Amino acid sequence: MDKATLLDGLKALVSQEDALAVSREVNELRSQFEDVVLEEDRQFQIKQLEAQEAGETVEERPEDLVRKEFYELVAAFRERRNEQQRVKKESEEANLRRKKALIERLRGVIDSEENIGAALTAYKEIHEAWKEVGDIPRDKRQDIQSDYSRLLETFFYHIKIYRDLREHDLKRNTQLKQEVIRKIQELQNVSSIKDIEQAIKGLQNEWDEIGPVLNEEWEQLKTLYWEAVKAIYARIQVFYDERRNELTANLEKKKALANQALELVQQLSATSTKDWEAATAQLLAIQESWKTIGFGPKKENEEVWKAFRATCDEFFAAKKTYFDSLRSQFDEIAQKKQALVEKVEALKTTTSWKDTTEKILAVQKEWKSLGNAGHRFEQRLWKDFRSACDHFFEAKQAFFAAQDEALSGNLDLKLQLIERIKTTNLPEDKKEALALLRDFATEFNAIGKVPLKEKDTVYNNYREALNAHYGKLKLEGEEQEKVQFQARLDTLKASPNADKALARERFDLNEKIKQLKADILQYENNLGFFAKSKGADALRKEVEGKIAAANRKIEEHQRKIKQLGQTA
Repeated sequence: MDKATLLDGLKALVSQEDALAVSREVNELRSQFEDVVLEEDRQFQIKQLEAQEAGETVEERPEDLVRKEFYELVAAFRERRNEQQRVKKESEEANLRRKKALIERLRGVIDSEENIGAALTAYKEIHEAWKEVGDIPRDKRQDIQSDYSRLLETFFYHIKIYRDLREHDLKRNTQLKQEVIRKIQELQNVSSIKDIEQAIKGLQNEWDEIGPVLNEEWEQLKTLYWEAVKAIYARIQVFYDERRNELTANLEKKKALANQALELVQQLSATSTKDWEAATAQLLAIQESWKTIGFGPKKENEEVWKAFRATCDEFFAAKKTYFDSLRSQFDEIAQKKQALVEKVEALKTTTSWKDTTEKILAVQKEWKSLGNAGHRFEQRLWKDFRSACDHFFEAKQAFFAAQDEALSGNLDLKLQLIERIKTTNLPEDKKEALALLRDFATEFNAIGKVPLKEKDTVYNNYREALNAHYGKLKLEGEEQEKVQFQARLDTLKASPNADKALARERFDLNEKIKQLKADILQYENNLGFFAKSKGADALRKEVEGKIAAANRKIEEHQRKIKQLGQTA
């Protein structure tokens, strides 16, 4: 319910004359109103934080007239209720004194009055006065009523003149008490626990005020009465037990959510906006779950709510601090990215394609390393940066497209040469065949470049055509190794990235030599550990053989490096 509805409900309650009768309902209504107020305060705090984060003006909260009127009514009601409690207490104490005086008076009649008529008259006066006396303190009611009931029984059983009248009254009292038992039993059909509580109290008072019953009926009536009363109080107890269990369960759920929120804050390791947004989504989900849970025990409910609210406040304060610092970082990153935009703007019209491409790629790498400049700057800066980069690369693409058109003649010549290589029958003389293959390689390299998009395909076809012929030559031993390596060098020289390919080949050969030298050193160290025995001699010979093989490999790689230098 909203505050206005709760205020209307409060007005209806406080307008009733008996403040004590509606005190519990007023307290429950006030508790509901405070929960609504707490939620409004939380929502307003969140709104303030969001406004601050957005850099907006935080609006002053208007005066809450409904809240003010509600608490004024509650304060006035409390004063009236306290006054009624005081008056009730004083009245109950006075009534207690009156009943004690009536008990003493009845005891005096029993002990001292010998005149039956006077005793009967005194009894009637005392009994009428007793019925007129109002409530007494509850903790005294049972004892006082028991004392009075015992005196009544003594009075009725010991006054002979009353015997004839006693029979009639006992039967009447039996009927009245049976009626009270029936009414108590019917309370099981009443749904409102509040109505049951009020009714059982009145019926118990009515039972106590009814005089004695027929002696032979008393035990049965008393048993039925207490069974009915206990059943009603058991139902009342079950209701409040369930209510307490429900409140306790709600409290435990709220404690679990409060602990979940606290754990989220304590373990928070957000280092990016994405992390903070994810953590915020988790906390907001916890807050939504909180709203779905009913009330808990008032005192504990207030404590857990304060702890939960403090945790949420701590989280949003930390988030605000983070984003405040982030804004200054964004400003710094934005300045650096603006400098990169200007740098690319200065490069975008140059025609030194390779050098400028490397520079722009380096700038793009630096751009990525800077991170995000925030939503205020990032999109605009990226648009300017991308536009400048695109300007250069589109101009470069147009240039090489025109160049490819100019190189189409070279492409035709190389394709014709490849077909000629494929269809050529090599001379039977091995030297003449090798010379012819070297001539093909020289001719291919002399033609020049082809369009960029065709260079890999042309090179691969050329290499396959040459390798097919080299594979048919019957080469053996060192000659085979030298010829095959020379063919490889000729092929690499014709590749699109010949300089890099040859440099890589030289590097690989030097690395192999280094590794072989390291192996030889290890073998030589191992020789020192072999003892002079038959078994050791066999091992020594095996290691010496490995050393010799490694040295041969080193010489072979050194010849290739020399051959590579001659090719370059």
